[in-house]
Amino acid sequence: MTTLDSLSHWRLERDADHVAWLTFDRAGSAVNALSADTMTELAVVLDALDAAPPKGLIIQSGKATGFIVGADVNEFASLDTPEQARALVARGWNLFNRLAAVRYPTLALIQGHCLGGGLELALACRYRLVADEPGTSLALPEVMLGIFPGWGGMLRLPQVIGAPAALDMMLTGRGADARRAAALGLADARVPTRLLRAAARQTVLSNQPARRARGLGGWANRWPLKSVVANRARKQIAAKDPQGHYPAAPAIVTLWEKHGGNALQAPGLIDGIIASDTARNLLRVFRLQERLKANGKQTGVTPARHVHVVGAGVMGGDIAAWCALKGMTVTLQDQDMARIAPAVQRAAALYARRLKDPRLARAAFDRLIPDPAGGGVPLADVVIEAISEQPEAKRALYRSLEPRMKPGALLATNTSSLSLETLRTGLADPTRLIGIHFFNPVAKMPLVEVVHADGDAGDALARACAFVGQIDKLALPVKSAPGFLVNAVLAPYLLQAMRSVDDGVAPETVDAAMVAFGMPMGPLELADTVGLDIARAAGDELAGGAEPPRCLAERLARGDLGKKSGKGFYTWRDGKPVKQAGAAPAAAPAGLAERLIQPLVDATRQRVEAGVVADADLADAGVIFGTGFAPFTGGPLHYQRSNP
Repeated sequence: MTTLDSLSHWRLERDADHVAWLTFDRAGSAVNALSADTMTELAVVLDALDAAPPKGLIIQSGKATGFIVGADVNEFASLDTPEQARALVARGWNLFNRLAAVRYPTLALIQGHCLGGGLELALACRYRLVADEPGTSLALPEVMLGIFPGWGGMLRLPQVIGAPAALDMMLTGRGADARRAAALGLADARVPTRLLRAAARQTVLSNQPARRARGLGGWANRWPLKSVVANRARKQIAAKDPQGHYPAAPAIVTLWEKHGGNALQAPGLIDGIIASDTARNLLRVFRLQERLKANGKQTGVTPARHVHVVGAGVMGGDIAAWCALKGMTVTLQDQDMARIAPAVQRAAALYARRLKDPRLARAAFDRLIPDPAGGGVPLADVVIEAISEQPEAKRALYRSLEPRMKPGALLATNTSSLSLETLRTGLADPTRLIGIHFFNPVAKMPLVEVVHADGDAGDALARACAFVGQIDKLALPVKSAPGFLVNAVLAPYLLQAMRSVDDGVAPETVDAAMVAFGMPMGPLELADTVGLDIARAAGDELAGGAEPPRCLAERLARGDLGKKSGKGFYTWRDGKPVKQAGAAPAAAPAGLAERLIQPLVDATRQRVEAGVVADADLADAGVIFGTGFAPFTGGPLHYQRSNP
């Protein structure tokens, strides 16, 4: 029998004010996740507190990595029967209802990540305080795993912040930082870190009533407004996912509207969601993402403090802006200030959008330093080249940079197509150059390919992966080969789409077929966005001498380059393509989506067989996070295995 003295994951202490401090520090884990054994122990703690009630209970984390990252996803993966799924939901629902009903006031003291089941636990407390620091994040991201917040989140979040805001959080998985959590009423206050314990003690003893949503947001939890809000949410879901690839989102709306957020009242819904292919595949994608994140956590690598970027075009300027956003000092070099100025303007817009606090936005802006003369080179831990794709120009730049770089600094190229072997010619230390290939737009695309050559020692690769992780991107090691992984699989997909246009299929029909398949954007709209000249160059390199599609050659001959020229496969207005009405997926020839996707699948498999990427799982991860390939499929190779 487990007792307070034999707990492995929780520590209970009482202070002189008779306030109980409960610290969650999951044994054998770097993070706090809620598993069966940790929740069994929490029930033991509640038993003890029922027997000797404190004046208040404060729940905090013993981990530097945050409060609670959610439920243990490994337990979801091992669910084999409907009964197991219902038992897992019941475990959290019943335990957190018990926590919500205790006689003494309770408070969740939140630092760092408070996600999924962690936020559901916090919502079961009377009060929530958040640390006013950059790493604080509160979210219910279950929908991104194809499941729902079944441990009370669908009941309590709408009660606390109002139904519209709660549905937005639950249906998108988007998080709230400390400032937004306080503004929503999700947190009672955001508090400087040094004052957290004092504020927690004061709040839990304050006898203030629990926060509840007021005004329209509160009324939206009641009939008849409840059905109006639910129907509006369903329409928005249907507009984003007309094929119903992601069933968890409408299930969340139904469980909130019809069952008060209690999934146990709809066992059939539990069975259908948790056993769905979508949930299994999204759990697979989550694990692939964690694997990529692990690449960015290299032991023994000193974090980079100063980054120098050469080339202030769209890619170089946005890479520099992103690194400054993530806390680094960045010097940005180009031929003159006139070339650097647009990058600085884009950076200011990024910081205003991402960092709502003007002081933080100003601090990020101050870390981005225009440097036409290249004075930052000797100071930089990482030097990133992002100039035009001309091998001789790049090599000449490296010859000027290498003697000025400090010992041990990393030299990286953002090339999207050129081989490392070609670019390293003439370097005193060829292994110093490595590829760090970002995708456009830098602020939105999570994947970065870290390019290395055969025979490279692991040091530069490890440091490059650590740098990518440091700026919160996903590092995928790939061997130097034409197009690496992502561009190598995109090119044949785009070319196949263009050949369909040559065969008489309308661009709108081609794109609609792939959006219906689950892609975030059709291939021809993507080609327009990338630039038809760039698509042609990539195609030339990877097509093995084949003639380019006629529709592409004709547009290039007219100077129609896509979005940047205002016309390509579509006419572009205000940054958006103008599409002809009436081009519905139903108009697509039979099997069009499968024919379009097959070259991408084949190219992905070939890249694995050639050793460009280590294994099929990493290839799937790269294509999902580098191209947006429909996540509910689990990736192109997994999709083909599942649909032979």
